Amino acid sequence: MTAETDASAPTGPEKGTESHDPAVPAAYAAFMRTGWAEVERDVPAHPIQPWAAARRERLAAAFPGERLVLPAGSFKQRSNDTDYRFRPDTAHTYFSGNHTTDAVLVLTDGEPVLYARPRSGRDSDEFFRDRQYGALWAGERPSLAELEASLGLPVRHRDDLDAELRRGGKTRVLRGVDASVDATTGADGDAAADGELARVASELRLVKDAWEVEELQEACDITTLGFEDAVREWPRVLEHGERWLEGTFFRRARAMGNDLGYDSIVGAGAHATTLHWIDNTGPVLPGQLVLLDMGVEGRNLYTADVTRTLPVDGRFTPLQRDLYELVLTAQQAGIDTVRPGVAFTAVHQAAMTVLAHGLGDLGLLPCTPEEALDPDSRVYARWTLHGTSHMLGMDVHDCAQASVDVYPRGDLAEGMCLTVEPGLYFQADDLLVPEELRGIGIRIEDDVLVTADGCRNLSAALPRTVTDVEEWMGRLVP
Repeated sequence: MTAETDASAPTGPEKGTESHDPAVPAAYAAFMRTGWAEVERDVPAHPIQPWAAARRERLAAAFPGERLVLPAGSFKQRSNDTDYRFRPDTAHTYFSGNHTTDAVLVLTDGEPVLYARPRSGRDSDEFFRDRQYGALWAGERPSLAELEASLGLPVRHRDDLDAELRRGGKTRVLRGVDASVDATTGADGDAAADGELARVASELRLVKDAWEVEELQEACDITTLGFEDAVREWPRVLEHGERWLEGTFFRRARAMGNDLGYDSIVGAGAHATTLHWIDNTGPVLPGQLVLLDMGVEGRNLYTADVTRTLPVDGRFTPLQRDLYELVLTAQQAGIDTVRPGVAFTAVHQAAMTVLAHGLGDLGLLPCTPEEALDPDSRVYARWTLHGTSHMLGMDVHDCAQASVDVYPRGDLAEGMCLTVEPGLYFQADDLLVPEELRGIGIRIEDDVLVTADGCRNLSAALPRTVTDVEEWMGRLVP
């Protein structure tokens, strides 16, 4: 990770270097710039080419005669001189296919140009000195010609971008992605116009094309393998706790995908009642349930989002079984509701109706289930907390900038992909529930694709029923 410094050499940071990096004598710099082969790789066309071109056409058609600017973003600092692993902005990659830092897609009256930062030439110090962009530090970046061949659209040097952005004409920018683009086009720009671009770009992703469906299915399939890996290491889980589950799943995500789609939630015992428990620092103890909310992001950035709640002992206790089956019944009610033309919110309502009646049967509600389900009451939500569904795609909470009248207030359509994930959460300090329920959290989540006559469960390979979960664990746990 670090390079040794030469204490005898003069010091002083230069662009792309740190103060502890050794200075470079002129003789060394001159020598480093000589003797390198000129390499231009034969790059195959990325399969996204026709899909991205069709997406750009739809986006440009919404803003005829205008310039649309969609940046990829740059590195984000983790601490001092270390950055997070780069992940491009979703909209940029959706419309271009590009994964490299600092690139900007510009559509001018429908004509696309990708402005990119290519690999550094051997005629400067950058390739052997720059920590972010230098090939000897961070790896070779593609050339402009290689990007063109891969993505199937014109590519120019990023240095040419400012001149393009300063030309006249109506311009809309996806703001907050690249500070230098924001500054060049006016820090605030036209907020309403830019917001409309963000909205349309988001809404165009609501219905997935065939290529996206394949990517989502692959992400779910790899996620299934990650869950299986975790269960196969159960003795280590009992030894090391939540961290082992998190790390085991991450290994699969990196081996077969790009990364995690989001920080894994591994909640054993009462930690399962914290919806986004990502500390993952607790033990996994006999007699408990453990909630695993985990998803692999594939190499083309589509993510799964799956939750299973497992009995640590491999078998549910009678109480755990009853609560689990209540959540499962609610989830199935939500899944059975999914079909074209149905309101997005109907999925949640179907699942909550089951849970509210179940809470009523447990004697927990201060009123009838029907009264609890009234929008002006919703007292049942003390134990359900969250919505049942969200859109899924390149973002785990996909299409978030769509108009609320389209999502979540709109109807489902064939090709949409969403989660169905009801849960029950009894906090450890909740005095309104019997003591034996306190500290139990259960969520079951699957990723479903809306089809012509219903839906297809993309994550169906992971068992859901009590019997299937117990058989699965019994088969995989050493």
